[in-house]
Amino acid sequence: MAGNSRARGTARYRLDDEVDFVVVGSGAAGGVMAKELSTAGFQVVVLEQGPRLGPADFRHDEVETKFAHHMTNDYDRQPNTFRKTESQKAKVQPALVYARVVGGSSVHFTANFWRFREADFIERSRRGAIAGTGFADWPITYAELEPHYTKVDWEIGVSGLAGADPGDSFRSKPYPVPPLPIKSSGVLLERAAKKLGLRAIPAPMAILSQPFNGRNACQYCGYCEFFGCEFGAKSSTLASVIPVAEATGRCEIRSESYVRRIEHGRNGRVTGAVYFDANGREQFQRAKAVVLCANGGETPRLLLLSAGGLFPQGLANSSGLVGKYLMFNSGGISAGVFEHPLNDYKGFHVSRVILDYYELSPKLGFYGGGGIDARFDQYPITYALDSFPKDAPRWGAGYKALLRDFPRTMYIFGHATSLPVASNSVSLDPSVKDAWGLPAIRLTYRDHPDDLKVSQFFVDRGLELLDAAGALKKWHAPVEEQTFGFHLLGTCRMGNDPKTSVVNKFHRAHDVPNLFICDGSSFVTSGRGQPTMTIQALAFRAGEHIAGMARRGEI
Repeated sequence: MAGNSRARGTARYRLDDEVDFVVVGSGAAGGVMAKELSTAGFQVVVLEQGPRLGPADFRHDEVETKFAHHMTNDYDRQPNTFRKTESQKAKVQPALVYARVVGGSSVHFTANFWRFREADFIERSRRGAIAGTGFADWPITYAELEPHYTKVDWEIGVSGLAGADPGDSFRSKPYPVPPLPIKSSGVLLERAAKKLGLRAIPAPMAILSQPFNGRNACQYCGYCEFFGCEFGAKSSTLASVIPVAEATGRCEIRSESYVRRIEHGRNGRVTGAVYFDANGREQFQRAKAVVLCANGGETPRLLLLSAGGLFPQGLANSSGLVGKYLMFNSGGISAGVFEHPLNDYKGFHVSRVILDYYELSPKLGFYGGGGIDARFDQYPITYALDSFPKDAPRWGAGYKALLRDFPRTMYIFGHATSLPVASNSVSLDPSVKDAWGLPAIRLTYRDHPDDLKVSQFFVDRGLELLDAAGALKKWHAPVEEQTFGFHLLGTCRMGNDPKTSVVNKFHRAHDVPNLFICDGSSFVTSGRGQPTMTIQALAFRAGEHIAGMARRGEI
């Protein structure tokens, strides 16, 4: 499968070219995979359903970005349905969000960038079984993944302070650039943590604090979460590794290419991807191997859409687990208003984080753990529409008084675990179609009771921190069962046993030797609410192994 050498510059392949790899998705995993495979000498076509945007397209327009789906899935064209249990009929409603753009959600994410710890990979052995779940150890260890975490730090670009967190697992190199400067919310979190005997440390962020690898440092524009970075300071795959992939002359990023099916032959091997182009015409790109990096919702959907022939339950689904064990991550949000302006809406969002609660004691009677940050990730319009307690006035003098709290408000965010429950799933809706005539994603999700308990735990800690920080008034988001997910994890879990997992420890599908799956769907457990860095470390590791297998003729 050795790729042909090409002149440097963006590649252009014909549909009848059998390229070495088709990669579906260009986000956190897909962008890394494109870079790893193309720099290893292979021909790569990346199929991305969204458009390619550049700095001029990253406008500070709240309405366009947050309400007109400038970069995210549009529910009018890509509806979702949702139900809590498999016995219910799913209702049409927004149930998940992901970026639909070259670079994926790494373009618009908050950029919190925590590594997993050693314990994350062996929790089942440490904690034992948890009733009603598929709680399991990962087939890999932190030690195996650590070099690839470090590769993420240095090739993607992460700001942080090595050694700041005494609970951090082994780190082979420091961060490439120092932490971002502390914000008002960070100062208040530090003060409150000290009063409560906790430790607030500089937050590791995938945003550059100083120029690095030819990219700019953060300019503190204030439009970060849900917005693209026109300065290239946010370490998206669009800003970091995709340009490296394209510079090889072997990687083509084919935007506005909506994949509808992965084809396979009579020998059980995949042969390429069928997709709709920007004009709605069906196309087929031939490939020697396919790598799915479409996110934990779209990847299982695509496997189920590819049923037929040797795979009547869906491609790579002999286990019946494609789409199962969906995890959203749990958490809790508390808010406080202070005497003086914090102006925390300006700049990046997070400067300090508390990780003292990363692993909660079993004596509490429930499983879980996570971290806490302080932030104010709101913008004027979204704040004015729905950022208050449920009983707050929505009109008149009382409402105007709430609006005046905007510069004096901050949030305490808890980011925590979710348990893998088999009935929490992604499936195909039997009656609702998208704009291309394909079955919509149907989500079935009900939080495990421990997930709700850990959410309440983090809400309570947030309120304590706000009191210690001197908030004049405070409230919290209700702790209730989730009906909407940002983090889509676990739906094609990795493992050694083909009967209990979809891919092996190198992300190769158990059922299909030339099909690989690497994104949040590969997760076995959820981690502590910040999956992106681990997604990218897994992609660097998988890309290295896939390239090695290809060189040895093992694909």
